[in-house]
Amino acid sequence: MVGDLVHYYNIAIELVVSFIALFAITKILGKTLITQITPFDFISAIVLSELVGNALYDSEVGVSSILFALTLWGLLIYITEWITQKFITTRGFLEGKPSILINKGKISFKELKKNHLDLNQLQHLLRSRDVFTMREVEYAILETDGTLNVLKKYIYDTPRRQDKNDVTDKEIYLPLTLISDGEIVWKNLTLLGHSKSWLTLEINKQGYSSVEEVLFGEWLEGEGLYLQGY
Repeated sequence: MVGDLVHYYNIAIELVVSFIALFAITKILGKTLITQITPFDFISAIVLSELVGNALYDSEVGVSSILFALTLWGLLIYITEWITQKFITTRGFLEGKPSILINKGKISFKELKKNHLDLNQLQHLLRSRDVFTMREVEYAILETDGTLNVLKKYIYDTPRRQDKNDVTDKEIYLPLTLISDGEIVWKNLTLLGHSKSWLTLEINKQGYSSVEEVLFGEWLEGEGLYLQGY
């Protein structure tokens, strides 16, 4: 019974000390550790939580060991942040660089590969920014924290400039991806009610000789087929 009380007392002391230490580190290092602006911030947050979590349930680790580990890791983070502020050339390596996934309306296959993204993931990121069709996008920039910022083309910017004098209700359609990574998305093509020969004819009209030459193809009712090559 006494042994259990001592055990819980030690955990309570370690928790309080860890809380104060983590709070102090966060205040010293700034808000970037909380928002995890860079990959390094993300790693730092994970390591700090692991240091505390593992130490709490290791009976051989005392308060002094926890404080030493947190202080040393906090110091390393502080030094790294100081280096990136002092020397601009180190920022790209330590903090990462934003990637332009869509540049002037064109998908950058090179940047997608570099960031280990496929077209489905890009579409998911766009939808999270309330963009449901790629034809609306002029620029899409993947930030170092993994978020996507989108600049729409002028005619699609909010409020819709091409419809500002049109107050009538219009039926809204979801776009259908017909080609992804040079392959036909058969489910959507069947849903649309067309065949491969129709799709081949449509891509030929836009200067492509085969489906394999097309990185991305999307159909939107009322606007037709939108294609981007490699």
